[in-house]
Amino acid sequence: MRILFLGDVVGKPGWRALRRVVPRLIDTESISLVVANGENVAGGAGIDVEGAQALFDAGVDVVTSGNHVWRRSEIVERLATDTRFLRPANFPPGTPGVGWTVCETADGTMVGIVNLIGRVFMAALDCPFRAVEAVLPELRVRAGVIVVDMHGEATSEKVAMGWFLDGRVSAVLGTHTHVQTADERILPGGTAYMTDVGMCGPMDSVIGIRRELVIRRFLTQMPVKFEVAGGPVLVQGALVDIDPVSGRATAVRRVQQVCE
Repeated sequence: MRILFLGDVVGKPGWRALRRVVPRLIDTESISLVVANGENVAGGAGIDVEGAQALFDAGVDVVTSGNHVWRRSEIVERLATDTRFLRPANFPPGTPGVGWTVCETADGTMVGIVNLIGRVFMAALDCPFRAVEAVLPELRVRAGVIVVDMHGEATSEKVAMGWFLDGRVSAVLGTHTHVQTADERILPGGTAYMTDVGMCGPMDSVIGIRRELVIRRFLTQMPVKFEVAGGPVLVQGALVDIDPVSGRATAVRRVQQVCE
């Protein structure tokens, strides 16, 4: 089976591009399941109902998130009732929503998706390592294939998570930085790993935001209202081939397309 895992979707340019690109990729690449990080789908920060629905309409099966998930209050109720939406599993107990889910592909394969968030250079949350350790026993009973979205700033923390879960999950794929890394590999235990799968957002920008606004912020250190950039959209992610019987990954490769 083949899973398409897409990087952080940035604003309307991002989800509009996915509506064009994802259906084509599903057909040409024989994709069984699509996962996308949607925490920036609403104007570059947060998730709104329009953007979330656009992702599902494009063919995304599960939407993961991260530190910006609570920016738009309208999505809280949806998170609490729709298991296709995930918030990081290591948010404190009582937080609305779920941090992992299990879905069935067309051929009957059960796939578990786990959403984690790092703590290095991020908010002080519960330990992502202990959080995933706690859910793995139930997940492994319910799903033969397990994919982890490790949403984090520090490459070291993401790499550590890859080695921590090697041989116990099918893939550990990083999000958050919007910059695609070139370190995709299959770890010795059969886990596909990539530090950051990139973003689905405007290419001529600073991680999806109008570059002149970000430069102004760096130059002046004054508050600047960020706006999503325009122009061609970079669609980035990873394609992971997984043996549905063993749950081991057999191949991983980068996705990078430009959508005019």
